[in-house]
Amino acid sequence: MVTAISDSARRVLICSCDDTMPLDVNAVRRGCRHETTAATQLCGAELDLFRAIAAENGPLTVACTARAALFSDVAAESGRTVSIQFANIRETAGWSSEASRAGPKMAALLAAAAEPAPTPPTIELQSNGVILICGRDEAAIEAGSLLKDHLDVTVLIEPPAAIAAPRTTVFPVAKGKVTAAKGHFGAFEVEVDDFAEALPSSRRALTFAPPRNRARSSCDIILDLTGGAPLFAAADLREGYLRADPGSPAAMLQAVLKARDLIGTFEKPRYVNFEARLCAHSRSQRTGCTRCLDLCPAGAITPAGDHVAIDANICAGCGQCAAACPTGAVSYAMPPEDALMRRLRALLIAYREAGGERAIVLLHDDAHGEPLLDALARHGDGVPAHVLPFGVNEVTQVGLENIAAAFAYGASALRFLLPAKPRHDISGLIRTMAFADPILSGLGFGSGRVETIETDDPDLLLETLRAIPLLPPASRPASFRGVGKKRDVLRLALGELHRSAPSPADIIALPAGAPFGAVAIDAEGCTLCLSCVSACPTSALRDDPERPALRFVEDACVQCGLCQATCPEDVMTLVPRINFDTSKVASRILKEEEPFCCIRCGKPFGVKSSIERVMATLKDKHWMYKGSPSKLDIIKMCDNCRVGFVAEQGFESYGTPPTVRTTDDYLRERETGSPRGPKDGRD
Repeated sequence: MVTAISDSARRVLICSCDDTMPLDVNAVRRGCRHETTAATQLCGAELDLFRAIAAENGPLTVACTARAALFSDVAAESGRTVSIQFANIRETAGWSSEASRAGPKMAALLAAAAEPAPTPPTIELQSNGVILICGRDEAAIEAGSLLKDHLDVTVLIEPPAAIAAPRTTVFPVAKGKVTAAKGHFGAFEVEVDDFAEALPSSRRALTFAPPRNRARSSCDIILDLTGGAPLFAAADLREGYLRADPGSPAAMLQAVLKARDLIGTFEKPRYVNFEARLCAHSRSQRTGCTRCLDLCPAGAITPAGDHVAIDANICAGCGQCAAACPTGAVSYAMPPEDALMRRLRALLIAYREAGGERAIVLLHDDAHGEPLLDALARHGDGVPAHVLPFGVNEVTQVGLENIAAAFAYGASALRFLLPAKPRHDISGLIRTMAFADPILSGLGFGSGRVETIETDDPDLLLETLRAIPLLPPASRPASFRGVGKKRDVLRLALGELHRSAPSPADIIALPAGAPFGAVAIDAEGCTLCLSCVSACPTSALRDDPERPALRFVEDACVQCGLCQATCPEDVMTLVPRINFDTSKVASRILKEEEPFCCIRCGKPFGVKSSIERVMATLKDKHWMYKGSPSKLDIIKMCDNCRVGFVAEQGFESYGTPPTVRTTDDYLRERETGSPRGPKDGRD
């Protein structure tokens, strides 16, 4: 049995990689606060040093990702059972023209890498190798011939499908036009118009059976060689759906080779977690929050009654839904928000304690950011010493809570590194930045602290990083730990940012769609029906058990709009803003009225103005109350007293209502020629 060792006993191994970069061991020790050992050739001549330290089985961080596989194998041979954290300080810090000043940055990168990263949950996708190849000419037949020995092939040629008849029929060929497609890798469904199977008697050109519309088919993989519009929105994000230019043999061959391997059982990360009970999408068939629906580029999110449904099989992991969700119903799982916050905290605190100043956090993904930083280090001047690369699964997963926390922890600026042509819509990230900018400006940090860098050119990246103004960070950087639900973490981060801000304001206006705000009402038009209270998913709107009143808790409002959509008087307006004073006032009254008390028992049972309005409307106008003022008293009584009063007065009937004519009456008139009159006061 392995005895657990606290992280305070962590060892850190750093290597100068054959003296190709300087190492500031003291700065690393100050920032990481762990025993630090330096080497020159840890993967070669000093491998025994690594082997001895790895055999201790304590927490260990190794500052090398290039030879991570070698170190893992050697550690396993020495009997190690505790995983090793690896950090890249070479391409991100050491191989730079500013390497001599990169000690604090190395400490920051090592501290962030030491934070535990939970294993993300996964789902299984099963493919039996059934592929539908959609094309317009012989290229589709050629692709089918290349795949017939590996997959179950069907080829669909778009009309008019004027192609030569093959000598032998090895796989089904049909003509038709795909008009609709849905599903995911392993479970696609398509609908085809003008569908017809090729006749085996085809001589020169393919001939087909009589066509039919709305034919349906299912498959595991779709290879689209039509060259037309894609079958799915954000097609590049739909796994199992491959597209290639039919005019490019190289592109077609690449798609064929990729399709060939798509058979068997595959694991896919479950990118987001979802709690339906927290969702503020809809109530009573009234639509409220649609943020995630508006942002999902893959079409993985659909309405499902009062909440939404997220298809994990389709989700491509951009994370914009989690970043935008105001209630925390959707949360990102690669990694979870609290793990990402711990890494960010460790990065900036270690940088500060190691002596670093005015840090610029550069958020990037693995697929685009790492190759760009690697190219900059190997062929250029490297990343500046005050720029801290921070890798995430998807840059668009970063939410307002992460931005607020970064500046509260002492960041000077934040930059999102994106491709020149992002592979999916980034409007969610742009919206998050639009919320962050007025908050930072309102707290005295100024504008322009959070921006994107959209480039595929390492030289342009370096030029842009060097041009970022070195603005002062928060005067009193925070060190809080982000724990709890997303909404709580966001409030905590914003509160800490407000506390450390240069010139904090208490109320800051935000753009529409912000996750914070107030509700304003036209008090004259409000009847205190309290339908908004029933609709509010976060209990930001509340009634008062003692008297007719509508209360509002701004700290709980997520600006979902359900109250506005539900209000029958249409008197509610959303006011997006951040109010740092909400903790001082638990709730405030939006509308309050005098209660109406029962004229018999004195118990309050309604709103005085509403009861008086009803009486004024019915008196001498409604047939039930005409000529009988005493019957109007029924409206002035509570439920219990009303029943007793009706029994005492003998009001079995409230009068004779107008005669209602039925179909039978009209038929009888047609037969007898005379209308039927009322009998016994009834129609």
